[in-house]
Amino acid sequence: MKLEINKERILRSIQKAEKIASKNVTLPVLSCLLFEAKDGELNIKATNLDISIVISNKAKIEKDGIAAIPSQTISSYISNLPKSDTSVNFELRDNNLYINTKSSDTTIKTQSVDDFPQINKTSSDGQTRVKSEDFIKGLNSVWYSSSNSNIKPELSSVYVYQNEDYLFFVATDSFRLAEKKVRVKNIDNFKDVLIPFKNVTEIIRVFDDVEEELTLDLVEDQLIIKSEEVYLSSRIVDGTFPDYKQIIPKESKTNVNVLKEDFIQSLKISNIFSGKFNQVVFSILPEDSIFEIQSTSNDLGETKNVIKSKQSGENLKISFNSKYINDCFNSIKSESISLDFCGLDKPMIIKASNDDSFTYLVMPMNK
Repeated sequence: MKLEINKERILRSIQKAEKIASKNVTLPVLSCLLFEAKDGELNIKATNLDISIVISNKAKIEKDGIAAIPSQTISSYISNLPKSDTSVNFELRDNNLYINTKSSDTTIKTQSVDDFPQINKTSSDGQTRVKSEDFIKGLNSVWYSSSNSNIKPELSSVYVYQNEDYLFFVATDSFRLAEKKVRVKNIDNFKDVLIPFKNVTEIIRVFDDVEEELTLDLVEDQLIIKSEEVYLSSRIVDGTFPDYKQIIPKESKTNVNVLKEDFIQSLKISNIFSGKFNQVVFSILPEDSIFEIQSTSNDLGETKNVIKSKQSGENLKISFNSKYINDCFNSIKSESISLDFCGLDKPMIIKASNDDSFTYLVMPMNK
């Protein structure tokens, strides 16, 4: 293998691929990036057996070849090259990768490529195209609500499905639930899919800066996501997502409209005294125009904060885990938010006041 490539191009590709490479005691080659030079391109491959990626890069190929290179080593080296080094030359000789730039000459020991898993690009007839921005926005809005436990794999996943002109993204850990709907144009053949949330974070990172359309494809037990330069394959969960619509209350008994920043600031103060369970108590008295958040710590003391807001409906006093509430704010772009309560022991629903594309449900805490 012998080639020359633009430094910034290969650095971007390495940074996308390296976090997918895993530390694996039984299969050390998985901690490597596979460099494969052929047909005028350098393909950089990585896998942890749960998610795989191939990134194609235009390069000046003098000699085809393949090498397994420790991911952390090559990433650290390329990222620390000076700006004056605009291109990088690679040559593989005797299981060593020789790297030459304007300012440095380096040798990196490679590993045997024989044990590196095959990453074969596959496709089906039922492909779907969607804007990268829309797909990533949907995943970003809900993934944090997935369960960290693997006891119920369907809950440690993000559920994606199509309904008419919308793609729906849903995640829940049974304590809270997030749903984001994104309008899409001319989408056909999309099949429901459960994506492991650990893979979702990698998908977001890889495609977050991609502006073009993505091609989505389901092949056996894999979700394939493709852009012009990136091919990513993720394992999908074989299971059934809960019928979550039936737990979303249809009617509200108490409503509060509040500025998002005022609500966030009050929760920050309350969190200081909320104890190890992050418990905060909401007191809503519409007749007296009061919305108060209270928290108490046996060790530190207590605090009460009245927030300027508009209230309607019944009086209510109810407790929540403040961490679950705080998690949703990055998914709401509106300046004001609507809080709907359905009575004691019923969930709170958080939405933007002027946008119904995002719904966040939080279960109350027991006293």
